[in-house]
Amino acid sequence: MSFSIDVIDKLSDLITAAFALVAALAWNTAIQAIFTEIFGEQSSIPAMLGYAITVTIIAVACAMWIGLAAKRAKGRTTCSCGNE
Repeated sequence: MSFSIDVIDKLSDLITAAFALVAALAWNTAIQAIFTEIFGEQSSIPAMLGYAITVTIIAVACAMWIGLAAKRAKGRTTCSCGNE
């Protein structure tokens, strides 16, 4: 019985990761279209590096913000009722 729960748990994780990948690819396409609109058709190495660096900075900032929000949420859910 525990085996089936583990399988369902792992499948849930994999499906969630798959949807996250699809969303990331969609955002990648959208951001590339925005860069093309702003800077024109530039497929040079400096333009691609600029794009990659900008997206990386945004991703790191978002990850840090989400991490702080999760930490704050965990701090609010701890019980201070003295039953430890």
